[in-house]
Amino acid sequence: MIDDETVSERARRLATAIEPFVGQVYFSPECHAEYEVLGFGPSPGTLGNGVRLPDGPAYFCSRGSALGQVPGQLVAAAFAVFNPAVVVPAVAAGWALTDAATIAMARTRGATAQLVRVLGESPAGIDRAIELLSRATEPLRPEGRALFAGLLALGLPGDPVGDAWRLADLLREYRGDAHTAAWTSAGFDATEIGLLSELYWGLPMRTYIRSRAWSSDDLDAAELRLRDRGMLDGDGFSGAGRTAREAVERATDRQCRPLVAALGDDLDELVGLVGPWSSAIRDAGGYLPRGPHDFAARASR
Repeated sequence: MIDDETVSERARRLATAIEPFVGQVYFSPECHAEYEVLGFGPSPGTLGNGVRLPDGPAYFCSRGSALGQVPGQLVAAAFAVFNPAVVVPAVAAGWALTDAATIAMARTRGATAQLVRVLGESPAGIDRAIELLSRATEPLRPEGRALFAGLLALGLPGDPVGDAWRLADLLREYRGDAHTAAWTSAGFDATEIGLLSELYWGLPMRTYIRSRAWSSDDLDAAELRLRDRGMLDGDGFSGAGRTAREAVERATDRQCRPLVAALGDDLDELVGLVGPWSSAIRDAGGYLPRGPHDFAARASR
């Protein structure tokens, strides 16, 4: 049995290594072009390093397409951290333009196209990476994992780069589903965990969470609830708040034990294969200069 400390260290290291390789789908110019063909808006803006931000309805419908042709309320529940008041109408607008199967295929094409553009059609070690990613996903159970289960039902695209991306996306969504289970079980809501996560990552409150479309009134109320529970001290954590937020991350890590155990010592090899791909994607402007996993990795050191 691998001890909990080792599980946490390995699970977080793998999540950090695969994040840009997987998460590039949300910033891929090829994806944006695919969605525009379906009638969605273009990228609403570009960050200073060239990363193109996603159109909101296209984001919610493309990622949510793994769930099928479902209402926005279900997408909001599965994504968990976004304001449903924004998600629900965005999904309704998206389904007026296309269907889940069509945008799911567009998402896959766009994600694969950017990876091939940056990494080539046969990145070094792709076959071994697919072998290890397949081993990591094989023991994972779908119970309570809505986004993971939806991707599982889609199957693999059938080409090496697409297969590697889909398998890594399965791991990403599995951890995301596990994280939602962890913080909801700990008694937090989306606004509360968002504020605590910012502090956990070393960011000021009310910075990153703004991307989740919560209003100032929503955040005021959440901050008051956290103070009433003794989670905050001034503009930062209280001791209890830091302990509670770390407990959420540890609970997330423990749910990733099956994939850590399945990889064993080969986890280092997988990180060594996918990590350079992620770096190349980031260097090419295909992913954020720093994202949540980078902040979380810094916080855990």
